[in-house]
Amino acid sequence: MGIFKKPSLRSREKRDDMPEGLWTKCPDCGAMIHTLELQQNLHTCPQCGNHFLMDSGDRIALIADADSFEETERDLVSANPLGFAGYEAKTASLRQKTGLNDAVVTGRLTIGGKPAMIAVMDFKYFAGSMGSVVGEKITRAIETAVAEKRGVVIVSASSGARMQEGMLSLMQMAKTCGALARLSEAKLPYISVLTHPTTGGVTASFATIGDINLAEPKCMIGFAGPRVVKETTHQNLPPGFQTAEFMLDHGLIDSIVPRKELRDKLVELLGYMMPE
Repeated sequence: MGIFKKPSLRSREKRDDMPEGLWTKCPDCGAMIHTLELQQNLHTCPQCGNHFLMDSGDRIALIADADSFEETERDLVSANPLGFAGYEAKTASLRQKTGLNDAVVTGRLTIGGKPAMIAVMDFKYFAGSMGSVVGEKITRAIETAVAEKRGVVIVSASSGARMQEGMLSLMQMAKTCGALARLSEAKLPYISVLTHPTTGGVTASFATIGDINLAEPKCMIGFAGPRVVKETTHQNLPPGFQTAEFMLDHGLIDSIVPRKELRDKLVELLGYMMPE
């Protein structure tokens, strides 16, 4: 009988000494990326450039001038106006898990010295869905921009309107677009940044009506999912359908900007577009 036990080559037992969360597999190229390297590379794959989801805090840190960000409307929290079963428990759990009160963070900041308001959607809270709080916070941010003569930057990452709030969620599409119309009347710029994924009511409202629409490489942009579109139209979808590259070719967006270049692009655009 052997003294040592030889481990099975196909053993599925989890090693107790293997820390969790240290490695991430790239869904595009299959590379294993250490968490620290992924963070240092702005959550993009160093091998193929795939852009991973990025939370609101990291995005704001990427875009804002140092120490310039001041959060607004942090304490707004969704109610349960339709009495949707389990909705209050779900939102409470997400607030505790993510440290966010809803799926968007808004605030004042400067970008390259230019004053702006920013709204950054966060997919980790309810898949970035747009409920009444998301629409209200974005609308208030735009209204503050008009009052204080600031530009507006909105970074979208969303599964669309939040079904648990029904029509109240859909109303946010019109409300945010109405606020952006007032921003345009004030001759102040709005730059929309679309990231993976931007879908549903967010795509059909404020995400695609920027003075300039930018997108990250290969991100999904669409209203309904590809399967729904195919079943509805009974057509074979073209290659690359609902990607940023497809939308650029068809005129929905103005430029594809890798994450590492986004801040410089925003500084350049605001330098041209902000009134003197």
